[in-house]
Amino acid sequence: MSQKSPSAEQSDVRRLLRSLPVFAFELPLFLPETAPGDPVTLFVEWLTSAIDGGVPEPHAMTLSTADEDGRPSARVLICKDVDTSGNWYFASSASSRKGRELEANPHAALTFHWPRQGRQIRVRGAVTPTGAEASAADFLARSPGARAEALSSRQSQVLDDPAEAEAALQEALTRIAADPDLVSTDWTLYALAAAEVEFWQADERRRHTRLRYERAGGGWTRHRLWP
Repeated sequence: MSQKSPSAEQSDVRRLLRSLPVFAFELPLFLPETAPGDPVTLFVEWLTSAIDGGVPEPHAMTLSTADEDGRPSARVLICKDVDTSGNWYFASSASSRKGRELEANPHAALTFHWPRQGRQIRVRGAVTPTGAEASAADFLARSPGARAEALSSRQSQVLDDPAEAEAALQEALTRIAADPDLVSTDWTLYALAAAEVEFWQADERRRHTRLRYERAGGGWTRHRLWP
């Protein structure tokens, strides 16, 4: 049996990708001139619309960080909160790759993507740990299983034997059962102070609507962008 050449396989993948639909759902209308004066209010409006529209896991977002040499990495995690000052919150182990990268380069970007509505929200700014008290409160708000996973995990390190991870998890579950207030000292709640927030609304004709907020002193300026 003959085998396809690498170029032929690439062509098949390209053909497959080109065949996939884009903007398969009815897209909402976005009028930048009616947008509120701050990005948090608009974010909450879009988030509520995503929830009401049945968007799966609308609180999931991509966190992009970079190490001290500028090499990027990204992963999806959950947005924990957004406040009126323009801070977006997320949590992780400080010893994970993202934790180490944020220590070396305390800036990051967040991306929310809601394909069912053709919407993206991009947030960029400096990141700071919120402190031990807030981090502990976030940790204790997690389920026992999630707390045990955080206590037992050596996140991003090489795992040679899955049985070792399972044993560590069971040990952590036992510790939590004995002490429900046990907190991981490594667990950190981070705040990203948005310097800019962009709202992107897709259009079937590719005349996408983009509105960017930029922090200016104690307020915000708004700019409509080319698609």
